[in-house]
Amino acid sequence: MRTLRIAAGVEAFSLVALLVNLLTTHTPAVSSLVGPVHGTAYLVTIAAAWPVPGAAASGARRLSVIPGVGGLLALRRLKGGHQTAWRGRAASRIGAHKE
Repeated sequence: MRTLRIAAGVEAFSLVALLVNLLTTHTPAVSSLVGPVHGTAYLVTIAAAWPVPGAAASGARRLSVIPGVGGLLALRRLKGGHQTAWRGRAASRIGAHKE
């Protein structure tokens, strides 16, 4: 989870840096340095979100694939209690079928 948190922050920050560079000076050196950092952080975010328990059930895996902000969205989904809410709904449905 710590790796996901760091990678998501680097991914979002590097995207902002790339966009600011694009909108202002468009310095090729900044693009050539920050671009690969952003791409690597994007891949690490996806790889870090995949094995987290409950990531598939909460939809965090799918969210992590969104470029730029996917890691932050996946973290929010994992921390936001959606996982426990999903489990509660599933448990109530299972209980309803038993009766």
